[in-house]
Amino acid sequence: MPLRRAQGDGPASSRWAGGTKADLNAKRKKKVAHIYEALNSDPADVDALRRLAIDEGGLLTDEIRQRVWPKLLNVSTSDLPLVSGRSLRQISKDYQQVLLDVRRSLRRFPPGMPDEQREGLQEELIDVILLVLQQNPQLHYYQGYHDIVVTFLLVVGEKLATPLVEKLSTHHLRDFMEPTMDNTKHILNYLMPIIDQVNPELHDFMQSAEVGTIFALSWLITWFGHVLSDFRHVVRLYDFFLACHPLMPIYFAAVIVLHREQEVLDCDCDMASVHHLLSQIPQDLPYETLISRAGDLFVQFPPSRLAREVAAQQQAERTAASTFKDFELVSAQQRPDMVLRRRFQGLLRPEDPAKVVLTKPRTNRFVKLAVMGLTVALGAAALAVVKSALEWAPKFQLQLFP
Repeated sequence: MPLRRAQGDGPASSRWAGGTKADLNAKRKKKVAHIYEALNSDPADVDALRRLAIDEGGLLTDEIRQRVWPKLLNVSTSDLPLVSGRSLRQISKDYQQVLLDVRRSLRRFPPGMPDEQREGLQEELIDVILLVLQQNPQLHYYQGYHDIVVTFLLVVGEKLATPLVEKLSTHHLRDFMEPTMDNTKHILNYLMPIIDQVNPELHDFMQSAEVGTIFALSWLITWFGHVLSDFRHVVRLYDFFLACHPLMPIYFAAVIVLHREQEVLDCDCDMASVHHLLSQIPQDLPYETLISRAGDLFVQFPPSRLAREVAAQQQAERTAASTFKDFELVSAQQRPDMVLRRRFQGLLRPEDPAKVVLTKPRTNRFVKLAVMGLTVALGAAALAVVKSALEWAPKFQLQLFP
């Protein structure tokens, strides 16, 4: 059975915009009803589940996540065998490193948990990691991987966590589990081009400071699980990332930096000062607003549009993002990024000029549109009814390169 966390079973963010407590409860109940309606469809309406996972508040409870996360990852939950990784400890080359990392993971467990219970969960965490690695020898363990695995363990329990983590590791996380960090560095190289599209001044300041992107490494490879102290915010982000393209975490990293624009510009323009500021992630971020902005930016500046700038920094590799179209999430006709695209096109209309922010023009560059002014809560995504991707022309592509 998954752990019932005292502080994590409620909505990822109870601070939905506007309304009385009664209004918020009614809104919550309505969303729960929509989720179960999608789950109980035959077959399950995965398109709707993706939209609801992206939508304001995410999937709300661990009980719901236990049913929806497998759908988002296309993992069957019928007749799951419980295969233990305990016997692998003597033969796994990664065991000692995994053991050290897990022992250092005390802060990832709910405060006040009895030592015996926590120690039991840590043993399960080791087993899940070793089993996934043993079944997929092409994957290489990295420090921070356990921060992702423990999130799944706490939400869905050991039996279900193993197949979910395995699917996640062979798709979304695959680039982080290569023998070298080349693909991870390639993904990090998307950060500055995204910032440049929206705020050239901030981009140029960071370039002048030579801060690089290493400050965002732990954010990316742990899906923010290592740097956020409130588990509710972690699982809210996991709802979002599981429903989206593998590169969405780097877009979310970009909007955090953009959100902190003034703090950065107020720094001394040197690597040490800017790196120190950015590496200390605030815990009181407006998560729903940032999720909304990340989705908007992905739609407006998809990886295919940024790839040439990224390739100028590092020779492009064949990454998980480039092959995501081969990863079938049950429905072959609708992808989560099209949900975001429909939402963006529905909200940003010509008659809404206040929601368009023009970046400053540069020599030999087109004036760019940014959507950082588009702060409509993701609850509005519920209005963007998901239809077949075949209605789109031209077809929205997910490849890194056109």
